[in-house]
Amino acid sequence: MKNLANCTPTEFFRQTNLIRKSVSKWLTDTDIQGIRKRMPEIPEDASPEESREALERQANENLMAIFDAIMEEHPEETLELLALMCFVEPKDIDNHEMSEYLGAIAELVSNQNVLNFFTSLVGLVQRLT
Repeated sequence: MKNLANCTPTEFFRQTNLIRKSVSKWLTDTDIQGIRKRMPEIPEDASPEESREALERQANENLMAIFDAIMEEHPEETLELLALMCFVEPKDIDNHEMSEYLGAIAELVSNQNVLNFFTSLVGLVQRLT
């Protein structure tokens, strides 16, 4: 299945721009950034171990909240992103088996050049905002 790791340069740039627009809406809809900022209340007299445990619990709670947001509360928006990463029109997402998407995503996230590209974009956006 075609994806960002095995497409032409022209396809890559056009598709990543479509994905950028979809991600912007997806991040707003799911509030992932807000969920990630949730911090536990740690008493001032907490030991380092208690603080670490509270932070770990909160991180786990945040991760579960993100899963709820992307898979239960906003599955259509999440599937749109999946479709776009695989050059599938979002309206046609169910024309492929999930195993095809999983294989394409595995190929995508194992491609160091693709990961480096997106990591550098995130860094750029953070510096500009």
